[in-house]
Amino acid sequence: MTHLSNQPKNGALKGTGSDIAFQGKYAFAGNYDGFTVYDLSDKENPEQVVQVSCPGAQNDISVYKNVLVLSTDSSRSDDSCESTTMDATKKEAWEGIKVWDISNPLEPEYVQSVETNCGSHTHSLAPSKNGRTVYAYVSSYSPSATFPDCQPPHDIISIVKIPVKNPASAELVAAPNLFPDGGYEGDPSRRASTTSGCHDITTYAEYDLAAGACMGDGILMDIKDRERPRVISQVRDTENFAFWHSATFNNDATKVVFTDELGGGGLATCTDEFAPELGANGIYDIERTRHGKTELEFASYYKIPRINTAAENCVAHNGSLIPVKGKDLMVQAWYQGGVSVFDFTDSANPREVAWFDRGEGLSSGGSWSTYYYNGYAYSNDLGIGFDTFDIDDSIDGKAEKVRQKSLNPQMQESFRG
Repeated sequence: MTHLSNQPKNGALKGTGSDIAFQGKYAFAGNYDGFTVYDLSDKENPEQVVQVSCPGAQNDISVYKNVLVLSTDSSRSDDSCESTTMDATKKEAWEGIKVWDISNPLEPEYVQSVETNCGSHTHSLAPSKNGRTVYAYVSSYSPSATFPDCQPPHDIISIVKIPVKNPASAELVAAPNLFPDGGYEGDPSRRASTTSGCHDITTYAEYDLAAGACMGDGILMDIKDRERPRVISQVRDTENFAFWHSATFNNDATKVVFTDELGGGGLATCTDEFAPELGANGIYDIERTRHGKTELEFASYYKIPRINTAAENCVAHNGSLIPVKGKDLMVQAWYQGGVSVFDFTDSANPREVAWFDRGEGLSSGGSWSTYYYNGYAYSNDLGIGFDTFDIDDSIDGKAEKVRQKSLNPQMQESFRG
């Protein structure tokens, strides 16, 4: 991998860099203080064209047609972009999602907010069959008996319905219980989390599927009825996984890569102290049984093979597919472990094929998200801004010919490259 450029954080957005979404020639990069729009016309050196100040961690971000959605998972005084922090024990505190009209991407218009239980740590979009409506599956966790709007056990997700032509009428339509019998009880001895909600859900509307990374459990859902998702397979790793963080399907929806964010992103798990199975990816095949059931079957773990220092937080985090037909390739962020490209075509034997490591001490946290879009990999660094990478043509040469109109990594769409 070749590092081509970095756009430093600036202006009012000096907070932690978070997730990224893409549409047309624009990248929309989240930040705990708002979001930035980059023009990718010069793909090797993007230009910052819009900066929107709207504090509310962690500002997980998605776009669909003229709709942009931001997640707020920090207790605020109200739903405005001028809000201040407020203790979650107060009933009047606000958390949830903010909906924007980006008919003109250079002039985003904040049009609606929807409060959700426990806020919105992340969200994932799932469009209706006719594309006129997009649903936001809101993931949140960490309930407390002291929080009026976030009571335990919190085994639910929130579903917000957003009419594409009238995003100002977005509303909460469902809060299904995904764990009616309760989830994993956790294991403090190995930092394993109790299931009390989901951290992230990845939808694949073309296949009517969604994969949920739900703290102590991994799940596969049937989302044919967008307002009534149904869990069809549930897996648990009580030996190595500590915090089921995110999920990525392969292109034909026969595999899921789950990530384990052991230590919540702050631990240096890429040292000799931690085994290769800890803080890693878990690769699962989606198997159809002869009885007509769909099951997740464990295949292998993948972790970057480099040993880092104890001063570098390093654990599996956000990534996306590289669209090469006939292969399962993924680019992925590993905080200060850098960026890794790995091939999991053989589910049981994943292997790294390219990598970038910035080095110790140059970033306060490393790469949060790294995604592949129209020939390049783009990364949002927690500390130092927006990065652009080129991957060797021997790896992604065929992918460079694939033109994507948009990319929300938590709302997968198939590629035909």
